[in-house]
Amino acid sequence: MPEILDYARPAPGEPTERAIVTVVFLRMMSRPQRAPATLPPGVTVTRESLNLAAYRGLYDEIGHPWLWWLRRVMPDHLLEKHLASSTVSLHMLRVDGELAGFYELDAGHWPYVNLNYFGLRERFIGHGLGKPFLDHAVDTVFEGATALRGMSVNTCNADHPRALPNYIAAGFTEYRRGQEEWDIPVRLGFTIPDHLRG
Repeated sequence: MPEILDYARPAPGEPTERAIVTVVFLRMMSRPQRAPATLPPGVTVTRESLNLAAYRGLYDEIGHPWLWWLRRVMPDHLLEKHLASSTVSLHMLRVDGELAGFYELDAGHWPYVNLNYFGLRERFIGHGLGKPFLDHAVDTVFEGATALRGMSVNTCNADHPRALPNYIAAGFTEYRRGQEEWDIPVRLGFTIPDHLRG
């Protein structure tokens, strides 16, 4: 792993399970030619700040089925610094006031913005929320950003099977893919799907 992710290296002797994943990198170089995103009645998206415990709880709940593990091993002080950065923003999806999902944007490599995370809580998957929520993320990035060069995101075959098709349908195009080996600490409690086992 890159040096910046040294915290993700397991401690000597720590039990791990290996997942071999195919990571797909996508980008969007201009705003799609479509009407602005329209959210269903009773659905809102707001930019919010979360404390460390709330962020970890939401990240764990949404990401556990899809092997979101890197933030699980990220030290508190690094995660707090990340969340406090002026280049990072969190956007919460609510349905009739109930938290349904979130996306995280990172403009730390401006003039490019990365969609770090995008996900729905399990009971809100399959109700037609993903498309308008993703369109909202795209609109948020491109709205008024005259110096923006592009938006990026990556997904992998540990993610929801609709993730890649949804990103492509939203206007992203694949520009690279590669294989990664993840040594995930057993203590995190993940079940590695058979198709990802080495």
